Amino acid sequence: MALKITERGIHEAENPIEVSFREAFELLKPQLNPPFTLKVLTKEEYSNLNKALIFGIFSQPNLAEVHIKHLHAIVIDGYDLFTCMLVKIVDELYVKLVDSVKIQLIWVTKEMLNVLAIGFDKLMVALLRQIVGGDFSEGNLWLCLEMVALFLANWDCLLEEEPLMLNKGLYVFLRLLADHYGVPSNPMIDGLKRMEVVFCVRLLREQFLLCLKIGRDLIRLLQDLVHIPEFKAIWRDLLLNPRHFGVDGFKDISQIYHTKTPSSYFLLRVTPEMETKLRFLLTHVKLGNQKRYQVWFAKKFLGVPGSEVILTDIVRFICCSVHPSSEIMQPDILPRWAVIGWLLTSCRKSYVQANLKLALFYDWLFYDETTDNVMNIEPAILLMVNSIPNYIEVTRTLLEFLLIVVDNYDIERKEIVSRGVSTALSTLVKRGVVSSLDVLTRCDMIAPVHREMFGKLVLVMQGIHSQKIGSASIIHDISPPPSHLLSSSLGSQHPNRVNCN
Repeated sequence: MALKITERGIHEAENPIEVSFREAFELLKPQLNPPFTLKVLTKEEYSNLNKALIFGIFSQPNLAEVHIKHLHAIVIDGYDLFTCMLVKIVDELYVKLVDSVKIQLIWVTKEMLNVLAIGFDKLMVALLRQIVGGDFSEGNLWLCLEMVALFLANWDCLLEEEPLMLNKGLYVFLRLLADHYGVPSNPMIDGLKRMEVVFCVRLLREQFLLCLKIGRDLIRLLQDLVHIPEFKAIWRDLLLNPRHFGVDGFKDISQIYHTKTPSSYFLLRVTPEMETKLRFLLTHVKLGNQKRYQVWFAKKFLGVPGSEVILTDIVRFICCSVHPSSEIMQPDILPRWAVIGWLLTSCRKSYVQANLKLALFYDWLFYDETTDNVMNIEPAILLMVNSIPNYIEVTRTLLEFLLIVVDNYDIERKEIVSRGVSTALSTLVKRGVVSSLDVLTRCDMIAPVHREMFGKLVLVMQGIHSQKIGSASIIHDISPPPSHLLSSSLGSQHPNRVNCN
């Protein structure tokens, strides 16, 4: 019986990647046992030997030490080809790998980190991306546990050789902690939560300057963890004692607000398969023909209980990492705003819907035309405008959410938020994303109080655009919203289901 590294159905064809690795292993099997024959290899021979050794490590755990020593003896490229092959396997085959192979994969990743192989960081990122948000299956929790243990065990090495890898781990584990604290207690999840808290808090306390490189989404993730005692203390210092973090020049949380999060971070919370399907939706599917693709996507990625939480990650990814070219942005191609509208109406839990809306508008709150990208804020305005008149409830709930957030997201720094939103609106008009905001300020289907409040934001926008009126004085003239809005929780109003197909 042929050795295998993946599970497949009875009628499912073998994966060509697995076939090529097995063929290399079978061809070179006589050469894989000591004493090794060391000679100068051609490029093809070197590639096949790397494939054979990987397959041997995966399929013969008892000989893994022998195979890794063989690799050390023949490597000529700093392990670059070897790690690239591993990344390809993780990206394309991980979900189908048999459990014993997944264990070997973590083992060989540790080996690559020990020798500081070229591309070990890419391999770690590939594994982080396979941890699925909202998935509390034993296999998914096991991978999360192995990865956080890997980060903790190699703290000093990563800090010296690849410090941004620690940042990526922080982004992932902060995000996952919010999920893990919402599930019933059991020994595995409790141990995982403790390790995640230890890793995240240590990095925030000891290397805060490094953490600042994440940008404003660091605050978005931390706000979901304020109920955890260790993070409550971090929040207290962020707001009241920022000098406690020991970073010269860091005096206020608003400095984080003004730092845009690099788009690479949003890739960390969508799997490669999910990314491929979303990019296909947004580049090849015609508007009006998307229903069957959306049904498939929902069945594949959103069908498991608890999976709703990944909608927030998907929205941040679409807004900040998927920026279609002008060739793709044709009237007949499914636009980003339509996909987000569909995701919004897929929410059944109010707190998930609130987080999704915040993810959609987050860059609006601190928008700076000189550093932020207009493509990040485009989907929200187009979703509001294009939902009039047929899906007016979507427009209403998004506009109400935006107005509540402006007044309540950070009351002490309301001026910053108001100016950020007004600058975003100004940029959207100036860049021609929308020709005018009259469609919102004069829409009779929107409540008068909301039109009035939005109109005041537009006045601030006009002041910023013309540079003739001081924005601060205008902001202070804005009257507080009615008490019934202040008492509403962010995003608690669940809109009617809207068919955005």
